Amino acid sequence: MIAERLCTLREEDGAVAVLDQTQLPHRHAMRHLASLADAVHAIRAMLVRGAPLIGVTAAYGVALALKEGAGDEALARALETLAAARPTAVNLGWALARMRGRLALLPPARRREAAWAEARAIATEDAEANRRIGAHGLALLEAAPRRPVNVMTHCNAGWLATTAWGTALAPVYAAREAGLPLHVWVSETRPRNQGLLTAWELREAGIPHTLIADNAAGHLLRQGLADLVIVGADRIAANGDTANKVGTVLKALAAADCGVPFHVAAPCSSIDLACADGAAIPIEERGGDEVRRVAGFDRHGAPATLAIAAETTPVANPAFDITPARLVTGVVTERGRCAPDGLRALAGGSP
Repeated sequence: MIAERLCTLREEDGAVAVLDQTQLPHRHAMRHLASLADAVHAIRAMLVRGAPLIGVTAAYGVALALKEGAGDEALARALETLAAARPTAVNLGWALARMRGRLALLPPARRREAAWAEARAIATEDAEANRRIGAHGLALLEAAPRRPVNVMTHCNAGWLATTAWGTALAPVYAAREAGLPLHVWVSETRPRNQGLLTAWELREAGIPHTLIADNAAGHLLRQGLADLVIVGADRIAANGDTANKVGTVLKALAAADCGVPFHVAAPCSSIDLACADGAAIPIEERGGDEVRRVAGFDRHGAPATLAIAAETTPVANPAFDITPARLVTGVVTERGRCAPDGLRALAGGSP
C-alpha cells in the first residue's frame, strides 16, 4: 500500500521529525523539530509544504511550544507566531483554531498532553480524508474515454503535501491500486519546482509519468493528450474560486478552451466558507531570489544555486493564483464530489 510505506512527519521522543522537502528529489533527509521556532522555520522555508501538511505541522508546533510553558500567554504566542508563517493556506488557520478550541479551556497542567493528542488526531484524520479523496476521485479516472488515462497536474499535491496519499494525486494512487492503466503529465512548476517532487513520487510508486515545462501544458491540451486535469488547493472560497500554486489558472483556461475537465481535489478543511470569493484570499508574495536563482545539486552531489538573472533585476513572485469557479468542473473532497456552487452543502455535511 502506497500510503503505508511513506512518511512526511513522525513523532520522536517529545519532538517531531519531518521530511526536508528542500532536499528532494536529490536527497531523502529528515529534519528534527524540537521547538516553536523550528516548526515556524519548517513551514516558512518550505521544509514542509502543501496545505494539509502545513496544518498538521502547525498543530505539532503548538505542542512543541507548550513544552516550555503552557500558560495562556505561551499558548497565545504560539498560535499567533504560527499563524503568521504563511498566509494563503487556510489549513494553517484551521488547524490552529482547532488547537485553540481544544486547549484554551483546559488548565495549563493538562494542555501539553492534550496538545500532542490533538495534533496526532489531526494527522490521522488527514490521512483518512486523503484516502477518501482518492476513492471519490477514482470514478473520474474510470470514466475517462481511453486507456491509459492521461492525467495532467500542477505543483505537488501528493503524499509529500500531506500525511498520506495526497489530494490531487490520491485518485492517481487509487487508480494504480485498482489496476487502471494511466499516465501523468507533470509540470515542473517554477520557481520552486514542486513538479519535480511529483515526478519523484510517481517514480517511487512506479506510475508512468512525463515531466514537462510549465509552458508546454497548453500545447498538450490542444493536442488532445490529456483526458482531465486534477490540481490541489491551498484555499477554496465559498463560491468555488480556488487558490493554488501560481500557474494553475493558466491550465484551467487552456483546459476550458479545449473542453478538458478541470477538477480540484482537497479536504474540506481547505474550504473557507467565511471567504466569499477569490478576491478575499491573501496571496503570498515570496522573495525575489526564488526567481533570480535556480537551486539544485552540482555534479559532486552538493547543494548549489545558479544565478539566472542579475541581483538588481526587479522581480514579482506571487506564490499562488486564483482559478475562478467558472473554470472548475468539480471539487473532490473526502465527503464526495460536487460542482463549485455546491461547496456549502458539502462542507457542512458528514463524511
